[in-house]
Amino acid sequence: MSDFGTELNPSTETYKQGTGEGAFKKRLGIIATCVVGGSLVALYAVTGPFVAPALRKVCLPFVPATKTQVENVLKVLKNRSGSLVDIGSGDGRIVIAAAKTGFKAVGFELNPWLVWYSRYKAWREGVHHNTSFYISDLWKVNFSQYSNVVIFGVPQMMEQLEVKLQTELQGSAKVVACRFPFPTWTPDDVAGEGIDTVWVYNAKTFKPPIRNDKDSARQATN
Repeated sequence: MSDFGTELNPSTETYKQGTGEGAFKKRLGIIATCVVGGSLVALYAVTGPFVAPALRKVCLPFVPATKTQVENVLKVLKNRSGSLVDIGSGDGRIVIAAAKTGFKAVGFELNPWLVWYSRYKAWREGVHHNTSFYISDLWKVNFSQYSNVVIFGVPQMMEQLEVKLQTELQGSAKVVACRFPFPTWTPDDVAGEGIDTVWVYNAKTFKPPIRNDKDSARQATN
């Protein structure tokens, strides 16, 4: 009986082997691409909220307030009450500390991760009923309802923020600037030193006086 029908063809086997290796490499490449792509998506999800604010015209970087800074803020506001807002509230430590002293405290923060953490921290420390945290751009918020304002700003934004607060705040409001003072306002009080310094401003001193119709008419006739 002839062996011709069962004889192996070396070239055919080599081709099949090469095809199998090529398919394996292709599948491996697809898997590697998926892994790398998934990693990049995960990396963006984690770092995106931290990086995005830095791409704005004026960014408010997250630098945690020191214990002394928090104490200085509470010290200059010890005789105050009512509502308090922390502009760029970060991890919520100012808002939470203020709520513990009796303020109805609110924080506005652009970074959602920090807002979620702040809410959890407020719940854990038992002050979630007196605190609120919002994901928002400070330039889109109207601060007229707040009687106490705390801001950890940067020099590039302070002049612009002066105009906004001067327009929106009530005459009875107080503003506490941390790390950097406002460029043209005169502080009523200063506490701390170095990076822990806080400047206190009374809205009565930086808001333009409101003239009524009688005053205007009297000035016009004089």
